This record gives sequence, structure tokens and C-alpha cells, in this order.
Amino acid sequence: MIMFSNVVCWPPFGQTTVIPHGQAEAKFCVLIESSISFPEQGWEAVLWHNGSEDGTWVALPLEEVDQKSEGAPLAITSKARPKVYRRYFTGKLSRSNTKTTSIEFTLKFRTTASTAWKWVNDQSNHSNGELFFQSNHLPTALHDCFGNFSSSFNVQSLKSEVPDTCLWSLTLTIPAAGRESVFSNEPLGTPLDFTRWFALIRIWSPWLAPRHGKGKFEVNEDAILCSFLRRDGLHLVLLAVSGLEDIITIFKNDRKGGIVVSSRNDGTDAGKAQVIAAVGRTFETANAACMYQARKLVSGPGSLSKGLQEALDEPVDEEARARWMENWYDGLTYCTWNGLGQDLNEQKIYNALDTLDKNNIKITNLIIDDNWQSLDNPGKGQFERRWTDFEANKEGFPKGLAYTITTIRDNHPSIQHVAVWHAILGYWGGVSPDGNIAKKYKTKVVSRSQGHETFMPPAIITVVDADDAQRMYNDFYQFLMSCRIDSVKTDAQFFLDLLEDAEDRRRFIRAYQDAWTISSLRYFSVKAISCMSQTPQILFHTQLPTNKPRLMVRNSDDFFPEIPTSHPWHIFMNAYNSLFTQHLNILPDWDMFQTSHEYSSFHAAGRCVSGGPIYFTDEPGKHDVDLIHQMSGENVQGKTVILRPSNIGKTIASGVYTAYEEERLLKVGTYHGSKGTGSGILGIFNVVQKPISDFVMLSEFLGLEDGMEYLVRAHTTGEISKPMSKNDKLPCVSLELQTKSWEILSTFPIHNISMRTSDESKSQDVKVSILGLLGKMTGAAAILGSELTVEKNGRLHVSTRLKALGVLGIYISDLPSKSIKDNFLITILGSTIPIHTVAISMISENILEVDVERAWKEMGLYSGWQNEVAVEVFMS
Repeated sequence: MIMFSNVVCWPPFGQTTVIPHGQAEAKFCVLIESSISFPEQGWEAVLWHNGSEDGTWVALPLEEVDQKSEGAPLAITSKARPKVYRRYFTGKLSRSNTKTTSIEFTLKFRTTASTAWKWVNDQSNHSNGELFFQSNHLPTALHDCFGNFSSSFNVQSLKSEVPDTCLWSLTLTIPAAGRESVFSNEPLGTPLDFTRWFALIRIWSPWLAPRHGKGKFEVNEDAILCSFLRRDGLHLVLLAVSGLEDIITIFKNDRKGGIVVSSRNDGTDAGKAQVIAAVGRTFETANAACMYQARKLVSGPGSLSKGLQEALDEPVDEEARARWMENWYDGLTYCTWNGLGQDLNEQKIYNALDTLDKNNIKITNLIIDDNWQSLDNPGKGQFERRWTDFEANKEGFPKGLAYTITTIRDNHPSIQHVAVWHAILGYWGGVSPDGNIAKKYKTKVVSRSQGHETFMPPAIITVVDADDAQRMYNDFYQFLMSCRIDSVKTDAQFFLDLLEDAEDRRRFIRAYQDAWTISSLRYFSVKAISCMSQTPQILFHTQLPTNKPRLMVRNSDDFFPEIPTSHPWHIFMNAYNSLFTQHLNILPDWDMFQTSHEYSSFHAAGRCVSGGPIYFTDEPGKHDVDLIHQMSGENVQGKTVILRPSNIGKTIASGVYTAYEEERLLKVGTYHGSKGTGSGILGIFNVVQKPISDFVMLSEFLGLEDGMEYLVRAHTTGEISKPMSKNDKLPCVSLELQTKSWEILSTFPIHNISMRTSDESKSQDVKVSILGLLGKMTGAAAILGSELTVEKNGRLHVSTRLKALGVLGIYISDLPSKSIKDNFLITILGSTIPIHTVAISMISENILEVDVERAWKEMGLYSGWQNEVAVEVFMS
């Protein structure tokens, strides 16, 4: 009879783990799960490794943890999974004084001394794990990191703004262009002594995507960022900078795995290809060093055109802009694209909005996507159709755009902002040479580059000339404003990068980007979405500088509801793209999705931890109202707001070099609030087509402080961990996720409060933690601020300001000894809330639940102009 067993290890098998240079040992934790269908038995676990001084494989017996004294991690699993026994083992592997190479490890285990050992590699697809003890020293010269380092580049050592990093600038002169662009492909060298690499590549013209590899560097696509995990535990990051002097620079590889710097000069003057290199102790620090230096380059003197500077200098009502941008960023948004289809008309929009109202779904923003415009060539494909007039097409909007928008606003007062879609050059096929736009503005026939025959405009199209782009945008956006449109989604921006002729490229790319930016600033206060715009010039010229207001930018390729395999990849791609886009002056937009879909909650969880906007594109009547409520809440003004963390979500450090094909859980980390008092949030996604088990370490959450205690709460189950700190022996969570499954874990700092007992001569310590809004995916992001004080009369006063209404959770360590009636007084706006709106959680006897939404509505409270609600809890 064979006993079922499942083994989980930290550091993980099949992965590379770096032990920081100041850490003398690697701490191991192993979980062995066995079925309760068999009698419980003892287990032995032995780590087998080659970390001895002479490199021979030796055994390290692991010690079983007494769960009664140490406490067990929070175990999260699916309800359908059979119950199991869990036994935890720990051990330490010390840093060698002489061994500088990597250490491989695996595990063997058995039930009793009389049974045979089982090797973990034999019952799983995992290879050995690998450890690198990080070097104490950073390299002093860049050429030490490469073999065959090219002498063609001018290399300068720079002072880095990021501690514990080394920074260099590399430049190469590219000759001037004439009618045709000048191309250069210069070998840089081959990175030395690395084990894994990660790159962000141009998956096709408008979009970025991640690529990973081991050993030989081989991307096969143009890359803008490359990172190499070296065998000394350091990270080498290379960034190709574009948008300066009409030069684009990207990375390629040669046949031997060397890096080739590939550049294109569209300018009439010789210019410089720019590469930035950094070495750091973490990917994040090396990456930040490169991005900060790139921002200096693109934000230097003369980086702003005269028109853009004038637009930025125009007086603005900052208070009004703040209100608009809060609604724009944090309002729940509906988009017509997938939900209403491409045969769009005003009646379909009216019906969709009426259906939302019937389901009590109050959206704040509406995006009217493609197919509202007046176009020629009816009946043909979208790339053969061309823009003719500013006004909406008469077939779908017979009374005009202004009438449609006025009707929408009058019938749906919760909608604060209405946006319309358009392409950067007007439409997919450009502008019609016979339309009103071509009659009013100067036009030019331009050619696009060849080799892009799918999802592309014709090889030759008519567009408004660069000299008239600003006037056209000013007039167009004035027209939209007159129709009560106050925001735009500007798509197909990569078309600028498809222009073939060097003269067109240098005239059009920057002119159109600046014209669009100026007009969106002037008329919409940058309530705009930039889409299909991850081309090198736009990334660095428009999106990186911080001398303009923050822009919302699509972060990846589209949501494709009909392609099942696209959904895990969509979340994975966005999480890795955000390693780069987190440093841009943008709010990354992970695209719309549908709430009634087999992957709907998967996508919803991704949007909630992204730190970006949330908008959905449901077919009318096909809504998961409960899922929408998990993503959002109603504020005291009756508006629906999303609970957006204050930082951008991204792949965490332990996953930077993990490929999509590897059998690992994707972990997306973000942080909400101020340092030391905020919450780390971790979205965990199974992107593999099989169940996956893993640990979550407290150190994997962003923003947590050494020496502090935290609670970890799981969204799907509502369970909380025991109080934990980063130095604990065991992980904070062990979990198994089924295919298509996900979890969101949030950490909450614990406050140790000394309170007087009934015997006033004595005091006792009480642990208190504010858990945000329960039942929300990112309920921690509902907390705007909190304060805990002990009053002179000995009562504890917990004051919490919330962004939205809902059920506020507060962890209190001695809550089981308290009475809601006798020990608590809770007020909102100075009024005591009804006792029936306060309860003890059914999940944990230590969680006090305050139903703020019910109390607010039953009491008929009014906040005036305030958008937040303050809840005052007094406990004796």
C-alpha cells in the first residue's frame, strides 16, 4: 500500500534563490502532507546538498517543528481537496568560507526507519533547487561583467541614485539619415557567469511581453530591457533608451548568446545610441538605477516642445482636477467594446446602461469604444475604413453625438465621465481623402513598413500632416467637449512607429505625440487612456518624464474572452511588464474584462492588485454582481469606487527570473498606505494547468518592517494567521491552488496596546490590527488613515477613515473576553451606531465586524462635501 504524500520546500525546488550578502545561512522549511485516509505516522526529512567545502553531496537532517509551541502557518486549500495531515521541518545551511559556486539541493523523506527513502525528484517534475550566496563586493568596471566586451562604445561610470548599485552609460554614434533611416547593429559582448535571464521584448509593434531563459541569452525578438542573475548573486540590468535625437535602440542576440545593440537613426544629424547598465544586489535596485538615469536623459533641457510647455503653464483649478482625477482613476468603469460588439449604436448603449441600473451597478465612467465615428467604405474591414468627420456616424447616432451624451448623462447621473475611442491618426485606415477632415486640414500620403500584414492598416494611407496635427486635435477635442465628452481613449499609437520613410518618422512621431498630449491636457486634464503605445519612442518621450501629469496607459495586449489559454498569460504578462512600467509616469491599465466568464474572478483579482483602474465590458444582463461588489464599494456620496492600492502591482523579487512554462505560482505584490503602518498585498495566481502547492513567506510581501508583527488574511476564506514576524521559523501561509484559481493575501500591522484591567493597579497588553473592509479583494486599500490611542479614562480609541462603506474588521486579541454591549461604543459623525450593526466574526472570535454601510444608511447620515467616513471605536 502506497501512502499519498505531497512535499513543499522553501527555498523552492527547480528555482534559483539568492541568499543576501549579509545573511550567514540559508533557512529551509519543508512541509510533508499525507492523506488522513491512512493512520497518521511520523516522518523524517533530509536535505541532500553539495554545499560542503569540497563540493561533495552530504546530508542535512531537518528537525520537525512542534506545531503546538511554534504554531502552524495558515493553510489555504480548495474545499474539494481531501483533508491531509501536515508536518513541518526546518534546518539551516551555513555559508561556506571557501565555496563560491552555486549549491544544489534536493530532499529525501520516509515514514519510519524501516521504510525506504523517497526522493522528491522521483515523484515530481522539479529539478534540484539552486542557492547562490551573494558576494560582498560589487564590480568596479562594466567590462568585468562581459566576455568580448566591445571597444566601440563610449563607457562612463555614473553616480547612481540608488544605494548599493553601480551605474554606467554607454553611447555609440549613429550616422545621419537621409530619406531612408540608418541602421546599426553593434555587438556589445557576452554576459559572464550568469544562470538565468529575464527580458522585456516587443511581442509585436504595440506591446511588451516577458521572456525568460537559462544559460544562453536568446530572445528572438527586440528587447528594451534585459536582466541577468549572476552566479555571485548580483543582478546585471541593461536598458536601451529611445526617443532622443530621433534614435531608437533595442537589444538583439547573436548566435553565441552575445548582446547586440541595434539602433535606427531617423534624424538628419548624427546621433547617439544610448544604453544604461547597472549592477545591484536585487533586480529592483539595479532596475531602478537604470530607470532613474533614463528619466534624467529624457527630461533634460529642451525635452518639452514650446506648445507642451505652454499647455503645462496654463492655469488649472487644482481642486477640480483632483476631484476629476479621483473619479477617473478610482471610479468603476464600463466599456462597450466586447460587451456591445463592433456594430455599435446609441440604442445598444442606452440598453446596456439601463440594464446596469436594474442590477444596481452604478458606474462612474463610461468608455464608448470603436465604431461610433463617421467613416467611409461601409461594409469593409476596419483597416480599410477611414475617418471622414468629427461628428458620430448618422446610422448609429442619428441625432448626433451631443444628443447621445446628453441623454446618457441625464438618465444616469452616477456617470461622471464619458470617454470616446479614436486612433492616434484618426482611424485604423487613417483619414478619408474625400471627407470633411481632409478638406479642412493639410494631409499627406505616408507608407508603412512592410512585414506586418496582419492587424495593420494598408501599406499606403492618408493622414493629417504633422504640421496640422495640433490644429486638428484642438478642433476635434473642442468638438468633443461641446458634446459633453470629457475624456478619450486614444488607440493604435504604434502606427507612428510603422512609418517607413525617415522624413515621415522624424516629422510625425514626436509631433503627433506632443499634439495629442497638449490637447488632452488642455481640454481633458489628461483624462485619457493611451493604448497600443508601448513603442520605444513613446515609452521614453511621452510616458517616462515626470514633468507632465500622470497618464493612464494600457499595460499589455488585449483581453481575449474567446481564447482560454490567453487568460493566465494575460495576468502573467501584465505582472512582468509592470517591472518596467512601474517607473513610468503612468497608471498601468490591465485592460477591461467580463464579470460573467470562466476566468472572471481570476481577471478581477489581477485588476484589484494591479494598482490601476478597473473597467468591465459585460454583455447586457450578464453580470456577476457579487464579484463587482468584491472589487468596489459605495462611498458616502453614493458613488461606486474601486479599492485601488497606492502602489503599482508587479511580480515580486523571488519570481523575476521564473518563466511562464515553469510550474510555479505567479505572485503579484503591491503595498497600500504609509511606510510602517500600511498593508502588503499579494495576489497569487495559478497560471499552470495543474494544481500547485507553495509557501508564502512574510518576506515576500512588499513594505514590511523588521521587528514588527503582522496578521495575514486570506480573501477567499476570510481566515487570519497567527501574529507573525519576518524572523519566524515557518512561512506565514501554505496553500494549494487549483487550475484557474487565485488568492489575495493581505498583511496588517499589529499594534501592541497597554490597557488597564478592571483592577486599575494592573495593565495588560492587547494586540489590535485594523483589517480594512472585509469581503473586498483589496479591503486594506479602503483605509485612508487610522490612529490608536489610549484615553485618560483607560479606554482604547481606534479611529479609522474609510474610502468606502462596507464591513470594517478589527482584530482584537482579547475580544473573546469582551462584550459588545458592555465594552464597546462605536460612533460615526458623533452618533452612536445601532448595536445590531456590530458583531463578532463567524470565522474568527478575535475579529470585530462593524457594518458601516448598514449603520450609515439606517441612520440616514449625511457627510456634506466629504468623500470619506470616519469610524470611531471605543473599547474598555
